[in-house]
Order: sequence, then structure tokens, then C-alpha cells
Amino acid sequence: MERPCVQRLPGSQLIADRVQGAGLQGFMAWLQTSALGHFMRESGPWTYATVNLAHILGIASLFGAIVILDLRLLGVWRRTPLAALADAAAPVAACGFALAAASGVALLATKATEYIGNPFLYIKFPAIAIGLLNALIVRLSPAWRERRSRELSPLETRQLAWMAAVSLACWLTAIGAGRMIAYW
Repeated sequence: MERPCVQRLPGSQLIADRVQGAGLQGFMAWLQTSALGHFMRESGPWTYATVNLAHILGIASLFGAIVILDLRLLGVWRRTPLAALADAAAPVAACGFALAAASGVALLATKATEYIGNPFLYIKFPAIAIGLLNALIVRLSPAWRERRSRELSPLETRQLAWMAAVSLACWLTAIGAGRMIAYW
């Protein structure tokens, strides 16, 4: 089923007939009609399947790294040095996010205008944004900067634990909403 703002033309090329310069609908129509959207729709079923697999692997790497780090910040594995765990997990999380974001844009481009009314899209993207903002706040916090040089105070440990709880909530919400997008 096609949205009213999208018209199918000969050659399976989608063109938005009411693309507005700003707003979500205009952006989604632009994304869907982009070269990436055309490539994702027209290059065969294995392209979509491969990009979807890359998205899943990116999410698994991102969340796998985040969950061990957040659990450590929440007090699990206290004997494991935070600095060593963070130094191993942070690059895995960053690479996982990069892969998930790039492949996610490609998946979205496939039929972007069909997602405009999907409520789970409006849950997923803010959850990702808050998760990224929280990661930046953690990274800039004095406690995080001092984790290599000294034992953290109880107050600093609690602050990082709260940030870890926010992180887990954001990423679990983003993953859950992302999965539900397909079923709406």
C-alpha cells in the first residue's frame, strides 16, 4: 500500500509529488526517492537481507558492549576494573552504533514514507537520541574522566550508576521499538 504523497512511475522509480521543503514527510519522501532508497528497493532481495543482517549485528555489538559496561556501573562485577572494561567495551559499542546507524538509514530508505504514521518510529529515534546524549554526559563527567587514576567516591559511583540505568532504559526502548516498527 502506497502513501498518497508517493506516486509510482514507470521503471519502479518513486517520486514524491508533494515533497515539502521541511518536515518529516518531506525528509522521508526525499530519503525514499534518493539513490540509496532506489538501490535498496531495486537491487534484489539479498541486498535488503544483507543490510538487515548488518543492522542486527550492529545492534548486537552496540548493546552487548553497552550492557556489560552499564551492569558494571550498576555494581555487577565490582572486582573487574572499570577502566579495563570501559577501554574494551567503548570501541565495540562505537563500531556497533556506526554499523547499526548506517544500515538503519538504508533500511529506512527502502520505504520511508510508509513509516510516517508508525508510533514506534517516534519512540525509537528519541530513545536513541537520549541514549547518545547520555553517553556524551557520561564521557564528559568528572567521574568517568577519573576512572583510570583513582578509586571513585560513593557519590561518583552513584552518579555513574544512574547514568547506566538511563542508558539501559534508552537502548532497551530503542531496540524494542525498532523491532515493533515492522509489526505496525
